[in-house]
Amino acid sequence: MTLSLNRRALLAAGAGAAFLSLTGCGGDGPAATLAVTAALPDKVPGGTKLVVGDKEHQKALEFSGEADKFDFEVQWANISGGPQTIEAFRAQALDLGSVADIPPIHSHWTGIPTKIVAAKFRQDPLRHAIYRFGIAPGVAVRELKDFRGKKVAYSPGQAQGALVLRALHKAGLTKQDVQLVELSSTNDVYVTALASRQVEVAPIGGVQIKRYETKYARDGATTIAHGLRDDPGHLYAPETVLLDAGKAAAIRQYVQAWARAWRWREANPDEWIERYYVKDQGLTAADGRWIVDNAGVADIPASWTEAIGRHQETIDLLAQETNNKPLKAEDLYDRRYERIAADALAAAGVS
Repeated sequence: MTLSLNRRALLAAGAGAAFLSLTGCGGDGPAATLAVTAALPDKVPGGTKLVVGDKEHQKALEFSGEADKFDFEVQWANISGGPQTIEAFRAQALDLGSVADIPPIHSHWTGIPTKIVAAKFRQDPLRHAIYRFGIAPGVAVRELKDFRGKKVAYSPGQAQGALVLRALHKAGLTKQDVQLVELSSTNDVYVTALASRQVEVAPIGGVQIKRYETKYARDGATTIAHGLRDDPGHLYAPETVLLDAGKAAAIRQYVQAWARAWRWREANPDEWIERYYVKDQGLTAADGRWIVDNAGVADIPASWTEAIGRHQETIDLLAQETNNKPLKAEDLYDRRYERIAADALAAAGVS
């Protein structure tokens, strides 16, 4: 089942929070409470349900057959990105979301403590960057230091917004050296804003990079690389959800399937392109191939130590630039799940 969540639905869900307590959207009785230091249970109790917002990877789980193996009911929420997942967590209408590294930080800053339960990155992340900076037609920007004095698209609370701040920091610039223009961070909005010169610089990702270059290069539009890692991908859940023993066990199983489905995508690129990018998303096969080739291979590490160190650097920069309270990156991770994905791949012989 797919659940589509809009703002009105989320507010209604918040009003009916009694329905969506630790037992969430499933279960026949009170949930068993799991201490935060307790080992994760292996067995998922009957009646357990997870509401999951993992829009793209949902299809890989379904196409690969992994979703058919779950010992729990999964309800797919048509929701993604930091602001939407945090709002859904606040309404107790979502158990698990898929985001980059910034939403887990902002969830804590906005009073919704969450924990990361799975982490993936890109092998050769500078070569296979998710984003490039789009430069509006006729604007003279060839490197990051040229952002000075420019109108730059900015989306606080999301990966693109943090990338802007990190790029300014790398170039020795501050927010005061540019004009930040707050926009929704969907690629379509950013591309339209660039084409109309509402902004002069914006981070754009995925196939929109290729399309922007193709459509507007004749008008003088360009894109430039930023030379920063922008590859974190996480699954995260509210801390309250992880106190539910049944849901914690179901998330453990989901993370295992999530990892195997990544390897299925990489082993079956033609099928993934045809079934997802072409038939589901309406892209051309060439666009799908570009996305797959640009993504490279997922790195699903057995240790999060290095990633936590990089996450701390991002937190420190954001706290300084946004006047938020510093956080310990370690506190954003539930390390009981640290090896779950990597061990599942090793057991399947596809690590």
